[in-house]
Amino acid sequence: MNIELKILDWFQTLHTPVLDKFMVFVTSLGNAGILWIVLTVLFLTIPKMRKTGAVMAAALIIDALLCNVVLKNLVARTRPYDVNTGVQLLVSKLHDYSFPSGHTAASFASVAALYFAGEKKLWKPTLVLACLIAISRLYLYVHYPTDILGGVLLGLVAGYLGYKLVRLLENKISGRKNGGEQDERRKYNVNRTPVDDFSDPRNH
Repeated sequence: MNIELKILDWFQTLHTPVLDKFMVFVTSLGNAGILWIVLTVLFLTIPKMRKTGAVMAAALIIDALLCNVVLKNLVARTRPYDVNTGVQLLVSKLHDYSFPSGHTAASFASVAALYFAGEKKLWKPTLVLACLIAISRLYLYVHYPTDILGGVLLGLVAGYLGYKLVRLLENKISGRKNGGEQDERRKYNVNRTPVDDFSDPRNH
């Protein structure tokens, strides 16, 4: 933890008024995952992007459950500013635990969801934004480096699981639809009479 605090202290040497405002703005994009939620809703309203939106929604839900419900309470790690109380924060103190970084996890869950959904033009710029959000958490002294690393890994896993879940549901729905069509064909063939076969032009 001492090494991690030294890394965070090094980030404090980079502070300038302009960079402070920029990092506060960047980190605000990830507050409560609002940016990613808005993108998800937007994609769900666009027919061609609906599957991508579904993958992102599944990824964010899985991420929220694993990160905020399970891991944060299980690990119960104290925030770095509660250890180094002399640091001057640029954002309000948070009331949950430190590990893993929720901002980072949600960001990388969205990036992974876009990647696995095949959105080649979207996942790369969102990766850049996700990295900036992750760095902002270190700059603002609200997370340890290992919190960020844990958030990255959790986000990637959540994105993959979200993609697999949507594919599974998609296959089940497709299978039921095809199964229903086959049942209708069987019923039609069983109910056909010789007269029907004779009158069918395909039998002449």
